[in-house]
Amino acid sequence: MRPPDGKSAPRSSTPNAAGRPSRAAAFGGASGASSCAGEKSFGTVKCSPLPASATTCAKRKLTKTPNPWNVGYRKGEEPVSTYAPANPHLPFGDQRTAPWYGKSIISVRQFSREDLTYIFAVAHEMREMVVRIGTFDLLKGKILANLFYEPSTRTSSSFTAAMERLGGSVIPINEVRYSSVSKGESLPDTIRSLECYADVVVLRHPQKGASALAARYARKPVINAGDGAGEHPTQALLDLFTIREELRQVDGLTVTMLGDLRYGRTVHSLARLLSLYNVKINYVSPEVVAMPRDIIAELDAKGVPQAEYTDLDACLAETDVLYVTRIQKERFENPEEYEQVKGAYVITPETLKAAKERMIVMHPLPRVGEISMEVDDDPRAAYFRQMEYGLYVRMALLAMVLGKA
Repeated sequence: MRPPDGKSAPRSSTPNAAGRPSRAAAFGGASGASSCAGEKSFGTVKCSPLPASATTCAKRKLTKTPNPWNVGYRKGEEPVSTYAPANPHLPFGDQRTAPWYGKSIISVRQFSREDLTYIFAVAHEMREMVVRIGTFDLLKGKILANLFYEPSTRTSSSFTAAMERLGGSVIPINEVRYSSVSKGESLPDTIRSLECYADVVVLRHPQKGASALAARYARKPVINAGDGAGEHPTQALLDLFTIREELRQVDGLTVTMLGDLRYGRTVHSLARLLSLYNVKINYVSPEVVAMPRDIIAELDAKGVPQAEYTDLDACLAETDVLYVTRIQKERFENPEEYEQVKGAYVITPETLKAAKERMIVMHPLPRVGEISMEVDDDPRAAYFRQMEYGLYVRMALLAMVLGKA
């Protein structure tokens, strides 16, 4: 993948847009602003009074407290996560006037930075509740339908665990080939049938845009759990939550995405969410699976600094977050193209010698050889912590769309 001189130069780069000095400041050595900035109140949420020493975020007060759980810990250190609500202060009751009640979650384009701050505050409180009491009856009597047209281990299990932790029930439909779909039933009919029994539907489908189609016909909230090579919004939310928890902030970071950026829906959603912050994004991939041009153009219009490479060595030293994805074999129409790019990148302990000590390695999983198992013991390997963060984010989302947060 290297050019003849042995060095990798950017295939293209997009300079910072005019009128955005904040990005320049973020990369000029100044510390980034807290990602809690610009927070707002939702519904009837009221903030509990906190001591004057507490860290203040606009309209919500958070305090720096040690975490009693293992998520975010590095060996021999205090927990990496420092931003957690002092005490649960969300009412966790009927919030049917809140903005997300009854809403479907289809794309990360639906979220503002203020929305993200609120979601992450709710996720913090969900984590505290799980640590203290395990399960609680916030969604008692509510039913979730897990409708998966594609195989899933983590996302399906995560939503099931999230609903059951909140006291709700789950209708699992993970073997679609045995359902009425195998008889030729359309997606709209399947959705309209399931919502007769459920209060919220989580949908994974191989066709891009399927979740948006389902939401048009549904009377109940639909949550996109991945639509082909399109988006995976809940994965992107938990990815961003992971970055905040592990590195304390998002502004000022350099995020490098590595692997299959063409078919990997997780990087499409994450790149769009990151555009709400002052970040730099590097894309490292073979040409055939490069980040889609429309996404690069979309971020370019927002003034996000971007650069493309074929060699990780060209940008690893500046990277704060290394986001690795597998080559999506099932998306290739031409098997020969897959054979050309499989195994293009493998992260090993030797690779990480050139990386920052405080860099984190993330992966949406499953991995199929792109990160060696020897990396798992490195404190920078965050991908299993990333999975646990996802539980709390999905608990927050379910509570919000069902009018309980």
